Amino acid sequence: MGSSSSSRRNSPRAVGQGGASHWSQSQSFSQAPPWAPSYPPEAGTGYPYQAPYSAPPPPPPTSTYSQPTSTYSQPTPQVTVDPRRRLQRRYSRIADDYKSLDQVTEALARAGLESSNLIVGIDFTKSNEWTGKLSFNRRSLHHLGDVQNPYQHAISIIGRTLSAFDEDNMIPCFGFGDASTHDQEVFSFYPDERPCNGFEEALTRYRELVPHLRLAGPTSFAPIIEMATTIVEQSGGQYHVLLIIADGQVTRSVDLEHGHLSPQEQKTVDAIVKASEYPLSIILVGVGDGPWDMMKEFDDNIPARSFDNFQFVNFTEIMAKNVSQSRKETEFALAALMEIPEQYRATQELKLLGKLMESVRGSSPQRVPLPPPFETYGTSAYSSKPPQFTSFKKSAPPYPSNDVGYDSPSSVAPSSSTWDNHVCPICLSSPKDMAFGCGHQTCCECGQTLQLCPICRSEIQTRIKLY
Repeated sequence: MGSSSSSRRNSPRAVGQGGASHWSQSQSFSQAPPWAPSYPPEAGTGYPYQAPYSAPPPPPPTSTYSQPTSTYSQPTPQVTVDPRRRLQRRYSRIADDYKSLDQVTEALARAGLESSNLIVGIDFTKSNEWTGKLSFNRRSLHHLGDVQNPYQHAISIIGRTLSAFDEDNMIPCFGFGDASTHDQEVFSFYPDERPCNGFEEALTRYRELVPHLRLAGPTSFAPIIEMATTIVEQSGGQYHVLLIIADGQVTRSVDLEHGHLSPQEQKTVDAIVKASEYPLSIILVGVGDGPWDMMKEFDDNIPARSFDNFQFVNFTEIMAKNVSQSRKETEFALAALMEIPEQYRATQELKLLGKLMESVRGSSPQRVPLPPPFETYGTSAYSSKPPQFTSFKKSAPPYPSNDVGYDSPSSVAPSSSTWDNHVCPICLSSPKDMAFGCGHQTCCECGQTLQLCPICRSEIQTRIKLY
């Protein structure tokens, strides 16, 4: 995939220029930080207190023979600390240090960042159809209308912010979680795997694709993270930022004990840890109603990484604040990018930039994206204008008709009624074996914790196990 973008993805970037030395001097680690506690000497002296020496009492006489003790002490063994491991510990948890977007932008420039090399991954799992109930007026989070949906809004803000650091404006864009990829693959926005030319083209292509997608699942971020590490390796080790926008956390069974990971969670954790061996920062933006408790734990507690390469941002929480729209957008960009300066600096000091180390060269999964489902349905990928979204005939909506204005992007995709009638509409993998009082059905695993029916949104008062 890297070969299809501009020349900067094929040759390592010179790093540390234009301000890197100033950053190093101003952030010297030979001095104690200003918040470090200081301990005064003992009263009456200018030096640390030492107790006066007194000889120990002689041992009591004994008639048993003991071996003479040595008159010299063994030298203290010298422990050699691998400088790389010391740096890994130092960057294992990067703090959120900045208060304004200007500070983040200035720090990125001071650290020598020349290009953001943005990669975008979009979540097309089935839960997008109902996780906008509170935050997006009961509409699908992929709803296309006169107002930007949360996915379009997040891409616009990050795209505008990072455009100053993008020298060629090429953005590889991928989708995951739909019926063609599930939790195993990703699809490229274009069949020839070419990147989008700027975030405006990414938004245009998104509008072209959405009406033709069948939302599915389950949710795993491992495929998109592995796709990003493949791009980084193919670029020769240039620094990249992976922006994942998703409506929910990684799929997890309700029966799974606390402290245990689902297969999707384990693969996602493994992919994040492996990605820390590459010059890649991962920003996960949460849109919709959540929940997000597990993603916050991911952000703080993923173990054994070369550096803290993962940042979670709750888009919905920021956009719900009672401040001006421009202020909310600034706060979101700040929250998403505030760790990037230290992460970029970590990739420099850990020598991850440029020519990749022998230990990781060739070790990326070498993922190849699927073609977009758009092509599967016979529509040209190179349409000169977006398709008209008001002319299609809707199939039965997933919510009752009193939800005025609700359009499901998946409603225009070719349907398989037999498949839909027998598979749980939430996980899209288990058979339907639980019915609610309203008549709609899911699998028992998904239905046990639901408070509202995912189809008609009525309160669940009765659950019936089907055999």
